[in-house]
Amino acid sequence: MSAEQLHSLKAYNTFAIEHACVSIINADSKESLVETCLGLHQAGKPFFVLGGGSNILLIEDYLGTVVRILTRGVEVSEDSDCYLLTVEAGENWHELVEYCLKLGISGLENLALIPGTVGAAPIQNIGAYGVEFVDVCDWVEYLDLTDGKLKRFNAAECDFGYRDSIFKRELKGLAVITSVGFKLSKRWQPRLDYGPLARFDIESVTPLQVYNCICETRMSKLPDPKMLGNAGSFFKNPIVSTEQYLTLQRQYPTIVGYPVDGGTKLAAGWLIDNAGLKGFAIGKASVHEQQALVLVNKGGATGDDVMCLARYIIEKIYTLFSVILEAEPRVIGAQGERELTND
Repeated sequence: MSAEQLHSLKAYNTFAIEHACVSIINADSKESLVETCLGLHQAGKPFFVLGGGSNILLIEDYLGTVVRILTRGVEVSEDSDCYLLTVEAGENWHELVEYCLKLGISGLENLALIPGTVGAAPIQNIGAYGVEFVDVCDWVEYLDLTDGKLKRFNAAECDFGYRDSIFKRELKGLAVITSVGFKLSKRWQPRLDYGPLARFDIESVTPLQVYNCICETRMSKLPDPKMLGNAGSFFKNPIVSTEQYLTLQRQYPTIVGYPVDGGTKLAAGWLIDNAGLKGFAIGKASVHEQQALVLVNKGGATGDDVMCLARYIIEKIYTLFSVILEAEPRVIGAQGERELTND
């Protein structure tokens, strides 16, 4: 297919990678989203659903249809204990955080400035500064492509894990998230365990103070995709056994780790930084100078540049620390999603 027949996706991915697809369909209502995705699936035509484009890496022109979720809508109700929100999948995540604060609804402030849409949040159980999506989730509604029905899972049924959910495993390629339910307690309990939040007094801190601190911290450490193409944190923080962590700690006393169920979560940014990779580049892709966890497009980078850089980092970290890094973004090739480590 000639370039004239393809539709550019550069404006729809925060890495600003210049690749294209066969066609783009904008779904601005739940009805059109369901009809479009179900029709493509039943016709056996390749497609993938795109939200904010902040968690994908395009490495080839996609030989199928991209369905952009543009559905909007937030409904708020309450009971004696909680605020209950019903939010359409196409809503911008950060705008939802701001909207809740304006209404005096707390609980999402630690997740401020995470890019992307609400519908993408359950897929990888987004999280930051001690809070994960699972902590605020009531239910997730999705289109089951196998039978065309809208179904609803409660939080437990979503089987959330660290940057993981049933939507990344058993339902991968079989479900399209249409809306999300939130349950936010009226008795706000601030989460001040991580980083700059520890300076606040738990008895007097306000949700707005937490929100402002998170925004200031993220803006100081993470590049704006509008200025420098990136997909945020490129690697998950790896979880290793406590024994392996103690071994690493003896060799590297400043290593950063947090105890979690099943072991210790290491700071991937620390590993990459201490491997001397800040600023390291392959082609037009490089490790960000201020935040080693972020890979950036310095201008004109290809998907291959980013993929080769990510593979190099993974190999380097394993050689130095015997720790395996996993990428967060979905890698999209001509035939759809693929593994970063595949040749």
